[in-house]
Amino acid sequence: MTKVYVVRHGQTAWNLEEVFRGRMDIPLDETGKKEVHLAGEALKDETLHAIYSSPLSRSMETAQNIAKFQNIPVTPLESIIDISYGEWEGVSLVEVQKKYPDLYDLWLTEPHNVTFPGGESLEQVRVRTRNAIDDLLEKHENENIALVAHRAPNKVICCSLLGIDNSNFWRIQQDTASTNLFVYKDGQWIISYLNDTAYLKVLGKPALSDF
Repeated sequence: MTKVYVVRHGQTAWNLEEVFRGRMDIPLDETGKKEVHLAGEALKDETLHAIYSSPLSRSMETAQNIAKFQNIPVTPLESIIDISYGEWEGVSLVEVQKKYPDLYDLWLTEPHNVTFPGGESLEQVRVRTRNAIDDLLEKHENENIALVAHRAPNKVICCSLLGIDNSNFWRIQQDTASTNLFVYKDGQWIISYLNDTAYLKVLGKPALSDF
């Protein structure tokens, strides 16, 4: 049995401002720093054998806050980096709605049919993240690992491991500093929990609306 914890990075200023992030290296804000400490603390009683992170700093800092309770290093993993939003990166949601009204509407209704201008599609994210997970599953048989990434890759990973297609992207909630647990047992993936943020209640803030 192999356990895979899939964690989203903590809050950044661009989450609050609703600006598309993608590959832009936006740091955690002060709330995000508190969130990721709590996320790490929530996993401290679970023995992790490896922690992998998107190389972007918001994910690396989140992973390091998990690692400090485990006394193991964080390994950067390019294949779980955030989706490339291409021309949308660094642009506010309001501006995107004005400049790309048809594509944005398609993103909300048929996300699996969108390729961002100058960027990626969900299918491209699915291929690279699933290949990485399959490799890690072989490498860490009967161990516990954590993957720390971003909203879009995490949603796609959840869809993939649940055996549903990318059209279900918006049905998967991924709040900042949330944790998901998947268990690989007897040749199949079993979901233990999705989007756990119970450990963040002490901050007295509501969960973000999935941005």
